[in-house]
Amino acid sequence: MKNYSVILIIIVLASCSSVRKQRDQQDNYIPSEKLKQDVDFAYYKLKQMHPQLYQYISQKDLDHKIDSLKQTLDKPLTPTQFYFRLQPIITSIRQGHLSLQSPNELSKEDILKIKKRLFTRFRYRIQDNHLYIVENKDSLHNIKPGTELISINDIPVSLYIEKYKKLISSDGFNTTFQPYYLKDMFFHFYTLENGILDSAKIETSYNDQKQTFILHRQEEPILCGEKKEIASSTNNNSFNRSFRFLDENNSTAYLKIKKFSHSASDKFYKNTFAEIKDAKTSNLIIDIRNNYGGSLEEINELYSYIATQPFVLIKPSQLNSSLTPLQTNYFKKSSALEYAVKGVTYPTYVFLKALNTYKGKDGKSYYKIKADHVTQPNKDAFQGKVFVLVNGGSFSSSSIFSSKLKYDRRATLVGEETGGANDGSVAGFYSYQVLPNSRLTLPIGLLLVNPNIILSNTQKGVIPNVVIPQTLQDIIEKKDVQLDWIKNEIKNEKESLK
Repeated sequence: MKNYSVILIIIVLASCSSVRKQRDQQDNYIPSEKLKQDVDFAYYKLKQMHPQLYQYISQKDLDHKIDSLKQTLDKPLTPTQFYFRLQPIITSIRQGHLSLQSPNELSKEDILKIKKRLFTRFRYRIQDNHLYIVENKDSLHNIKPGTELISINDIPVSLYIEKYKKLISSDGFNTTFQPYYLKDMFFHFYTLENGILDSAKIETSYNDQKQTFILHRQEEPILCGEKKEIASSTNNNSFNRSFRFLDENNSTAYLKIKKFSHSASDKFYKNTFAEIKDAKTSNLIIDIRNNYGGSLEEINELYSYIATQPFVLIKPSQLNSSLTPLQTNYFKKSSALEYAVKGVTYPTYVFLKALNTYKGKDGKSYYKIKADHVTQPNKDAFQGKVFVLVNGGSFSSSSIFSSKLKYDRRATLVGEETGGANDGSVAGFYSYQVLPNSRLTLPIGLLLVNPNIILSNTQKGVIPNVVIPQTLQDIIEKKDVQLDWIKNEIKNEKESLK
């Protein structure tokens, strides 16, 4: 017991020392030769672990980009400055899940500051090289939805958009993901580059009228007595999922899923589809717009509730080698106690990883996942007509779900090209590689996950059966033209049966 206490103390001290070292590193300039070492380290690890590194870029082109970057690293840089140089090379690989983690060491003062809102007092849309305010909940300065944000502290927003576009990875040659993700990340990148500001001067344009305002940080007001809508008689809704009927006779059900987290999904789907079955619902709308993905286990479960026959969701998941599953940073971000406990369970972890890794007939390494086995339809599986709403924010497992549904002709997809690839992506679980000098983290997906379809090789997202873009004006006027199309389609079908 005494020895165990000593070990814990050493781990805690080492952990504190590591945090201090990392914070010091953020403030220090790194010599150019060490930056070049980090570039070589990142590329070596990618070649060692990524199962489809050259899917969208040739080795020759990537080698050239790496060499060109190293030639430009001719002076010391901070980790943040280095991030803005290396990340565009990572995004040029066009693997949507492959992206450096940006430096994010905040002081206590910084944390207190960002709790007070500055730019996040608005909701935004990016269209081409323009940034528009589409919602102003606080009616701040009476800025109207549809107002374009032209400059911040006298720097044109268009310059920032051009720069930040290069920081966003997308699957292949997808055309819709970037503006959705960039609107969420724009001010993260801006803060990373410019620091946490107490105030900012913004120039706006509305109906060709330009105005200048000063924004100040302000805490979000707490509204007393605010009522929340109860969307389902089962009271089964959660932050990630909600369900309601769209008509009085319960003939059309609407299911909104913000993220496939698998947390509490079993109970939600069990209760929801039991209610849909009891109501004898004939139409089901599943809304996965702006759903960046998540758990394969959850989408496999959801598919079982709409499948009409046994199915296999994904193809066998390919690895770069049989050893990569053991490089998943088992001890990453562990507290002292967690580190000690994981030390005891590590042999079991290694055994299970090895047990699930196998060689295919083609000689390649694969990893067993439940979703690559035959799944039976659930006893309460919905038998009616299914519509699925998708857009550029439908990424990762949302795209796998959409691709499989479209291929099986089990649903009518409505909206925009999905942000994730039609033919799958590299994700699953990750190896978090820390670059030795800059201490930037590069998470590398280890599994090639393809939906169980005949691959299209389009190198784009899932194209809906019915393509309906949402315009800036639709958003300003809060018109859901995609959902409205489905409602009208259901209405017309009912009338044709009379």
